[in-house]
Amino acid sequence: MNTTDGMQVYKRLIGLALPHWRIFLLGILGMVANGLTDVAFAYLMKPLMDEGFLKPDPQLALFFSLAIIGIFFLRGMTGYLASYCISWVGRSVVAKIRVQMFNHLVTLPTRFYDHSSTGDLLSRLTYNTEQVAGAATKAITVLVADSLKAIFQIALMFYLSVYLSLGLLVIAPLVVLLVLILSKRLRRISKIIQNSMGKVTHVAEEAISGHLVVKAFGGQDYEMRQYRKAVSHNRVQSMKLIATDELFVPMIQLVVALVLAAAIYVVVSGVIPVPVTPGDFAAYVIAMSVLLPSIKRLTAINAVLQRGIAAGQTIFDFLDEAKEPDKGTEVIDRCKGDISYQDVHFQYDADKPEVLRGVSLQIKAGDMVAFVGKSGSGKSTLVNLLARFYELENGSISLDGHDITAINRQSLREQIAYVGQQVTLFNDTIEHNIAYGRLDSADKQSVIDAAKRAHAWEFIEKLPEGLDTLVGEDGVLLSGGQRQRLAIARALLKNAPVLILDEATSALDTESEKYIQAGLEALMENRTTLVIAHRLSTIEKADVIFVMNEGQVVEQGRHAELLEQNGIYAALYQMQFNS
Repeated sequence: MNTTDGMQVYKRLIGLALPHWRIFLLGILGMVANGLTDVAFAYLMKPLMDEGFLKPDPQLALFFSLAIIGIFFLRGMTGYLASYCISWVGRSVVAKIRVQMFNHLVTLPTRFYDHSSTGDLLSRLTYNTEQVAGAATKAITVLVADSLKAIFQIALMFYLSVYLSLGLLVIAPLVVLLVLILSKRLRRISKIIQNSMGKVTHVAEEAISGHLVVKAFGGQDYEMRQYRKAVSHNRVQSMKLIATDELFVPMIQLVVALVLAAAIYVVVSGVIPVPVTPGDFAAYVIAMSVLLPSIKRLTAINAVLQRGIAAGQTIFDFLDEAKEPDKGTEVIDRCKGDISYQDVHFQYDADKPEVLRGVSLQIKAGDMVAFVGKSGSGKSTLVNLLARFYELENGSISLDGHDITAINRQSLREQIAYVGQQVTLFNDTIEHNIAYGRLDSADKQSVIDAAKRAHAWEFIEKLPEGLDTLVGEDGVLLSGGQRQRLAIARALLKNAPVLILDEATSALDTESEKYIQAGLEALMENRTTLVIAHRLSTIEKADVIFVMNEGQVVEQGRHAELLEQNGIYAALYQMQFNS
């Protein structure tokens, strides 16, 4: 759903606030009371001018003094109550939106991540939600409070003198027209600013995550230029927003001032048909003085409101993205591990060539099978389809005779342990990163056992804090081999019947690889293991090796059989052996 109507967006934002309607209502009542105190103060000027100054009286003086103190005390309390309650609701809405966005983020399909930048997603979660906060708190407070104040003051002004207030009827349509014209421009600029913030975040995120590459290739000046360009674009758009917003306020104030000037003229010149007492005029001027700041805030808040609506559009468009599809209903307790690919075709985008072209193969339960071939031949895609990281479009894949699309996605993934080329570690303790393999039931001893089997315990026990050692962002405080061993320990802990190893030993030194290879061989017993390997020496014991080329299986067999065929596998092996 593409949300384009501003009112529709705001209705959805208000809908998120409805569960807190009691506190919201309390805030509205506070605003009503606050507006009435302003009316009371303005109206108090009439008897003060007509009676207080003309007929000095100590008791009357005391009454007026206490009345003013009481009015301003109530004004302060009701203003505080209104602002606090509305802000509480607003921050609750923002917190709810952030949680909804994050919960939705982790359920989106892999294709969505393929076409989205990390910087843009982070900008939506942080900057855009803050713009919604402005719309949900400050904008509501000003819109309700100052609208009530304006209505009350205008009503008082008409009560005091209809003739003096006729000018308000003239400026009202003009104010509405100006608001409509500038609102459209403010919202358009706000969208551009949000996109530019995504670019700023994206450039910074890339420079931070790739800082070693930046340093190694002398890219500091280039990254500085890119960031400066992104920041400059954001600044220019922000100034456009400020220029539009700031121009609007004095225009409205000038129009209102014309009405006030006209009122003063008709009173002082005596052309008004109905006499106006000094008290009436004093109360009228006070009401006008309260009305002016309210109108100023109402016009100024338009920029905040339009930024919030523009942000709400991007947020709701994101929340309306389709989740990872799952029509499967079958639940598997623990599979045997028989896997079948039948005429599998796959392409990442409709305008790009097929990555897999009619792949058919059988994998027996408990076998270790390997996929080899040049980069881009479809090896990783083939195993990613088994875990349903991508949805199959043509052909079928079955597990123990069950079509994987008929299996509940969570149940399917519980059968699979995965160690990829890019090791992902969380900025937490070593224990947490290993326990991630079985979050619901991992205890400390099982974590230690998994670490020992992955030969990770050898370096963990030497660390001052042991399992409680923080690994840093993406494991930056550990060596490549240590990170890989933690990833393997995580997979060992999961103890799934199907194991996917996507070049799982690539970051290990020769001695570590020897130990881990022994541990993996023990783990592979009675499990189906799919290995993607570039180093062919690690798969010589595989039960079946599938050689892939341009999205097809062109050779298959055991290591010795493929060498005898003297085909692609033999050429790859000879190339590595000679090197």
